[in-house]
Amino acid sequence: MQADNLQQHLDYVSSQGLVLSPEHKAALQVSLELVRRNYKFHQVYFWGKVLGLSADYFIIHGVDLNELKSRKTLYSFNCMDWKLLPPATDEMIVRSMLIKGRFMGDPSHEYEKTVVKKVNEEQTDQDIDFKMKEEERLTSTIELINREAAIIPRGAFIMTPRGEVHMNRSFEGLSVTEAGKLKSYLHFTKPAVLKKKSLLLQANLEESIDFLNSLEDDELKVFWTLQYERGNKLVILQNLLWPGFIFFHVPETTQFGYLYMGLGEKNMDFPFMI
Repeated sequence: MQADNLQQHLDYVSSQGLVLSPEHKAALQVSLELVRRNYKFHQVYFWGKVLGLSADYFIIHGVDLNELKSRKTLYSFNCMDWKLLPPATDEMIVRSMLIKGRFMGDPSHEYEKTVVKKVNEEQTDQDIDFKMKEEERLTSTIELINREAAIIPRGAFIMTPRGEVHMNRSFEGLSVTEAGKLKSYLHFTKPAVLKKKSLLLQANLEESIDFLNSLEDDELKVFWTLQYERGNKLVILQNLLWPGFIFFHVPETTQFGYLYMGLGEKNMDFPFMI
């Protein structure tokens, strides 16, 4: 959620149990503007909080003009002092998924993991040992949540002919009816393969705004729940694969955003709960 509208946006998700203390709200209001100036970001977003055993990680994203490509991630323990996280690689993400249990709340904590891998049918199993710092696990988990859960309303961003992604200044919000459909929301991550099954049914298909995958075409759309609140004046989407992830949109306005507050662990038991 945008730093400029933090107080109002936090109110939209408070009914789902995602709240911050008055002290943290006040600290964020001051520090996010300082982060934007010091790092020369075009925009700063409060991403959320990952709960740790000894301390919690507060997470923000800073972006330049190209909001999809130039994203940088910072963390803090007190909402005042921020440190850059290293970018997550695919290898780091794969390894982070093998680590189970709560975050410690210590970026320097080192996890040790042994993976049993079968080489082939003729050779015996092989033990592979690796170590991973919690800082690497944290940045990998954030990236994975972004890939699987970060969404935007269709039309909120446009892609220029040069491939840059910017806020769409002509976006006025989804209608109340369209806001209740999964096809009206797009994954805010660069797609490996662009799916257009639902878009082919639309007469108003536009390449400048339909450059991302729709939730309607998502193989994991069963993990999403959508509900209206405040007399159809607010739409809430929850991701059940990542408990604690909430997206909101106020129909017919430019107000939208998402927030994560959770343990940083994927709900692998969900298929057995339905």
